[in-house]
Amino acid sequence: QVQLVESGGGLVQAGGSLRISCVASGHTGDIYTMAWFRRAPGKEREGVACSTGRGVNSNYTDSVKGRFTVSRDLPKNTIYLQMNSLKPEDTAIYYCARGPAVFGRCVLSGGDYVSWGQGTQVTVSS
Repeated sequence: QVQLVESGGGLVQAGGSLRISCVASGHTGDIYTMAWFRRAPGKEREGVACSTGRGVNSNYTDSVKGRFTVSRDLPKNTIYLQMNSLKPEDTAIYYCARGPAVFGRCVLSGGDYVSWGQGTQVTVSS
């Protein structure tokens, strides 16, 4: 079993940047897909970005392309989400999740992910 702990959330002004992190412990492994999801108030959970096993490939939802970057530090079992040019609509609780061992293309469907963190709040003020 793997435990995922997010950190780095906070309050930032529109146009600003923030980097959030997620550390995995327990049954870790760099072959697994890792992803970031978010849930905004009153909205359904949305897949934001994912990184395939060993960080070979990544995928982003359209609304964050060009602004967010997902990366992994494999020896540290950590995944990051660098968020630039933040907008108020990015306000949400951000969750990291672990999925299957995939190296080709990862998907942003929550059903593919079996382990989840508790989330970190990101608030973007206008």
